[in-house]
Amino acid sequence: MTRKPLLLFAFPALILLILAGGRAATFLLGTYPASPALWRIWLELRPLSMMFWQQVDLYLSGSMALDAAILTAASIVCWMACRTRKSAAFFFLANHVALLFAAMMVASSSHSETASTIAAFTAPSGHPFSLILDFTWQNSLVLGLGTAACAYCHVAFLGEARQRSRALAVRLIALQRDL
Repeated sequence: MTRKPLLLFAFPALILLILAGGRAATFLLGTYPASPALWRIWLELRPLSMMFWQQVDLYLSGSMALDAAILTAASIVCWMACRTRKSAAFFFLANHVALLFAAMMVASSSHSETASTIAAFTAPSGHPFSLILDFTWQNSLVLGLGTAACAYCHVAFLGEARQRSRALAVRLIALQRDL
């Protein structure tokens, strides 16, 4: 099985599109605040991407051009990582970082806090605490797609490793025969 760069890039691209869509919806909502369609889009994308953009705006002074530059640079880096032929570590890194980033977005959009009563735990020191995560269908879909993307990375890598080991075995047998 040979790896397909487009499939390797699909999940990081989805995360970047969610971030870009959230940013575009915020910008358009500021321009056209009376549009019900924009409000609907913004409300759907807000839980997945707004906590991230709030932090970016806090540290980078809220420039839409800078946000676009960040997304463009991240897209280029992810695409180049998924197309590299030298090492599988780059496409592993792109997909796994995208999955971790998606999980962080889901956790931060859920307002995960230790004061909820959903899942209670006791620390080794005896201090009780609890954690809540919001697994809506959108969050579950994003995390499921991320897990599938990571599984595809593993399958592609193992397929390439198997092909390399077969080629090496054939070369070793030919070398033994020649000696």
